[in-house]
Amino acid sequence: MASLELADVTAGVIFVALTIYALLAGADFGAGVWEYFARGPGAAAQRELLRSAIGPVWEANHVWMIVVIVCMFTGFPRAFAAIGVALHVPLLLMLVGMVFRGSAFVFSAYAPQGVSAFRWRRVFAAASVLTPVLLGVTLGTIASGRIRFDQAGRYVSGYFEPWLKPFPWAVGGFALAVFAYLAAVYLCVEAEDDRTREAFRRRALLAGVAVGAAAGATWLLARGGAPLVYQRLASSWWTWPLQIATGAAAVGALAALWRRRYALARTLAAVQTVCILGGYAAGQWPYLVVPDVR
Repeated sequence: MASLELADVTAGVIFVALTIYALLAGADFGAGVWEYFARGPGAAAQRELLRSAIGPVWEANHVWMIVVIVCMFTGFPRAFAAIGVALHVPLLLMLVGMVFRGSAFVFSAYAPQGVSAFRWRRVFAAASVLTPVLLGVTLGTIASGRIRFDQAGRYVSGYFEPWLKPFPWAVGGFALAVFAYLAAVYLCVEAEDDRTREAFRRRALLAGVAVGAAAGATWLLARGGAPLVYQRLASSWWTWPLQIATGAAAVGALAALWRRRYALARTLAAVQTVCILGGYAAGQWPYLVVPDVR
């Protein structure tokens, strides 16, 4: 058995940190998505649940993204430089989204109730949609094979063309659906009254279906949009066990939601997310930026 190298360990740390970020911060972003749908007689209770759930942890969860960034620029400086140069536009927009989201979350809590608070809540919700989409766009572009360098190491693909393709945006929509799904499932566990819990249960069921639809669309677009990853996911020996595990977790989570077994649904939704990210990582291994940077 080959011994692990430092690069393998560092890549493993990046994967673990990114997975934890998706499970924790991703659910925070998803909670912001549901801000749009907090309407009607139960709106105040839903907003209060959203704030009480993410308020203590929303800043701390970004530590995991910092771990990813630090490990990338110390362990894989060439990949870090390639991503930073090629994708500086969506990365900058994602950073702006994070800043606006955090600011709006705080300002809406202290703004006088009325038009001002409403506007800050809308900024919070919009930034909660924009940021995960751009995160998915970034990951999709990295896997697409469109970030190319010449033999001298110069970047030659342009700053817009690689990420303004259907596949990266399909991955962005997929990421948004997963985060909204995680948030709704988690909030079913956190809710203390039946009406609020039922509201998020319905949203979790719908979001779970949306995750499946987004996964199908991403898979169809991957054939032309990320051919190397598509080929590996279609032909590797580990593909079927991973897909079976992902599907079983997805169906199990929806069944648990249907039967109102919320703690089990939360666990299975998390397992589903881990399997999705595992497939992404395994599909492009050993490349950090497909196909020129290992």
